[in-house]
This record gives sequence, C-alpha cells and structure tokens, in this order.
Amino acid sequence: MNMNRRQFAKALAAPLLAPRRRKPNLLYVFSDQHRACSLPGEPYCDVEAPTLRRLRKEGVSFGNCISNYPVCSPYRAMLLTGRWPYQTGIIDNDLPLRNDEVSLARVFDGAGYRTGYIDKWHLSPGDEGGTFIPPGPARQGFDDWHVWSHTNQHLDKSFTFDPDTGARIQPHGYNATLMTETAIQFVHDYRDRPWMLMLSWNPPHTSLEDAPPEYVKRYDPGALRLRPNVPAEGAYGHENITPGTVRRWLQGYYAHISALDAELARLLKTLDETGLANDTIFVYSTDHGDMLGSHGFDGKRVPWEESCRVPFFVRYPGIAPAGREADILFSAIDIYPTLCGLAGLAVPKHCAGRDLSSAVRGEATVAPESVFLMHIKKDNATGGRENPAPLFRGVRTARHTYAVADDGAWCLYDNREDPYQLHSLLDSPGGAKIARELDDLVVEWLRKADDPFPYREVCRKRSSLKLI
Repeated sequence: MNMNRRQFAKALAAPLLAPRRRKPNLLYVFSDQHRACSLPGEPYCDVEAPTLRRLRKEGVSFGNCISNYPVCSPYRAMLLTGRWPYQTGIIDNDLPLRNDEVSLARVFDGAGYRTGYIDKWHLSPGDEGGTFIPPGPARQGFDDWHVWSHTNQHLDKSFTFDPDTGARIQPHGYNATLMTETAIQFVHDYRDRPWMLMLSWNPPHTSLEDAPPEYVKRYDPGALRLRPNVPAEGAYGHENITPGTVRRWLQGYYAHISALDAELARLLKTLDETGLANDTIFVYSTDHGDMLGSHGFDGKRVPWEESCRVPFFVRYPGIAPAGREADILFSAIDIYPTLCGLAGLAVPKHCAGRDLSSAVRGEATVAPESVFLMHIKKDNATGGRENPAPLFRGVRTARHTYAVADDGAWCLYDNREDPYQLHSLLDSPGGAKIARELDDLVVEWLRKADDPFPYREVCRKRSSLKLI
C-alpha cells in the first residue's frame, strides 16, 4: 500500500488495537427519558456531559434515532423481542411480556454468552414492573437478574431483590450508582468469557428533585436556556407550565444526566482495566425523550422531536469508525437485529426491524425511507385516560414528521426548515399533497405491524386537537 509521509506518520502515531481474542461482549446501557436535544453541543442545551462527548468522538452516533412508541414498556418490549406492540401485546405500560418470546437475551445465550440484566424492567405488572420474578422463563433468558423497584425515586428509596430468594434488599444511595456497581462486578466476574449485559438506569426520568446535590449545584436555573418551542404559558398539555417551572425541571434533568455521565465514565474505565475495551460493543441510548415544556407538554407519548428523537452511541474499537455521524433513520425496532449483526449472530426471522449494523461499521447502507410512530393506548399512563397526550399513528421521514390522531389528521412538520416544529403544514400550500404521500407510508407500516388502527377512515378528517 502506498503512503505519503503524512499518512505514514499518522499510522505510526495511531494506537494499535489489541487483537480480538473472542466473540465481542455487548454492554447495552440505556437510561429513561433522555432526549437527544439534551446532549452536549445541541442548540439551547446547557448540560455538562464529558463522557457523552467522548463516546461521540470514539464511536458512531445516530442523529436520527427514533423511539417508535415513546413509552417505557412498549419500547422495552420492542428492544427485547424485535417485534411491534400489537405482535407482543405490550401496547401500554405495566403489561406482562409473554414468556415464549425469542428475546435478545435468548439469542445471545444460545450463542454461548453469559447474559445479565440490571435495574428497571417494566415488563411485568407492579410498581414500574419491578416486582420480583423467580428464576425461569419469565426472566426472558437472562442468567444474572438484578431488577429494582420504585426506581422513579432515585435517592435512598428504590430497592432490589435477592435474585434467588426474592428477599427485599434496601441499599442507600443514588440508584444509578448502585446499579453501576453491580454492572462493574458482572464485568469482572465474567471477564474470561463472552457476555451480554443490559443496564437500564431510571434517571433522568422524574423525579427531577432527587439528583445528587453535587450535580444540582452545577446548574443555575435562571441561566438555563429554553427551546424556542417552550410557550410563555402552558398552551395545551398542562396549564401550569411556565418558563420558570421548565428551568427548574431542567436543573434537575441536567443534574441527572451529568450524574449518569460519571457512571458511564466508570463503566468505560472498567473495560479498560479488565482489558475488554476492544472486545466490547458499548452502546448508550434511552427509551424515549421528555417534552419538558416544549409545546406546553411534559412527559412523552407525543410525536414531537423532544419525545421521539433519542441518543444512540456505539463504541466498538476497530469496527465502528471513531467520530462518525450516521444520520440515516434508525429506530427502536431496528436495535435487536442491529445488535445481532454487530455481534456476528444470525438475525432471527421474527425480527420486524432491519439489521443496520452496516451503518455502524461505516459501510454503504440503504437508508430506511421512514420509521413508524405511534401512541396506541394510555390506560396505564400517568393520569390514565385523562393524560393529555392523544392517541395517534404517523411517520418520521428524513425530512417530515406526520401524525394522525384518532379523530383525524393532526400535524405535519418540515423538520429541515422548522426544526422546533412550530408550524404545521397541513393547511399550507402543498401540505395536503405531502400528507397524502405520507398516508401511504403509514398504511404500509400498519400492515407490517399488525396494527388494526382504522387509518383510512380517520386520515381524511381534520383533528380537533390544538397546536401551539
């Protein structure tokens, strides 16, 4: 191979990767409710997160990773099964996942991996789905089982169970730190064999008032910037949302993210210390975002970017090109087959999503034309059926977000020209034509997802829902 002097010098200066000794480990770390627009470097964002900046530099980041159904349990079911909500039955929170699913853990277990799960489960009834599950099929193929309950209370109040007896264990401290310690022990215990570990932190999900004080002190609420789509007063979702309220929320939200960032650093340090960094696929993502006052909403369950667009970072030295930004559409349903593809495992035929591991490796990839968006049911939402988030189906394309509520067409945004989604195009010149084209995409997604939503009957109407 011919090199000029500069290329030769660069090659000599580059750190050599240790030879791969075995099948890659998988460490899949996901928080709860961390929106992509609250990553360091994003506009109107003041969060301090140096480890997330490091992950962006050392691996591949997906700028258009979308949570198809921005709710905890439906996302987790898609992640673990690779199937759509109506295919698994998980169409809302707090519903039990069937024991016969071909889970991601079962695929890795069948390939000789030690499998582990730590923290929030939310796929069985009970407080956040964190009730004790005895050894057996209900653990979905995970060998090591460390599920917690009351995880929305992050300081001193959440608890876990003895994985064998179910006896309640009440540790004290910040729950994400305690769970990270369990993950670190798992890595040390199985350092001599391939392993797959899922670590599911609850922060920065509410409560936003119990982040570690040392991180809360970093943020002055009065100095925090608001996104342009935060209205002066609550316009649609919650009438008590004001700019001052949102800034107080952001203080706690950013403090949680900074605290998690320190836990990410501990995990990366552990991989370095055990010599496993080059043999480990390291992923950071989340289940969905948080509106935090945008469009007059808090929480999720809506099609706007703050709710649906989430972080997805992959570090896999020598495979995932460092510093690469992959802007193709990538969604929750694609994660299971993509993780299989990265690990060199056959993708099970039941998977409804696509193996996009080629995009992680920096190879030419045919990008998805669209991803499916949905909010199917809200009986188990905060406030139940009174929760202000409407039920809808829709699509996110590289340029547009389109949603049809259960009483008619609701919103259409050009995300390129209107990144804060302030102006719906449904009544604009050309908007109806775009909507009709996107209707065909939604109908195709409904068919693929076995979703019975009566879309053709509804999309011809206009929704009565308000927009700011």
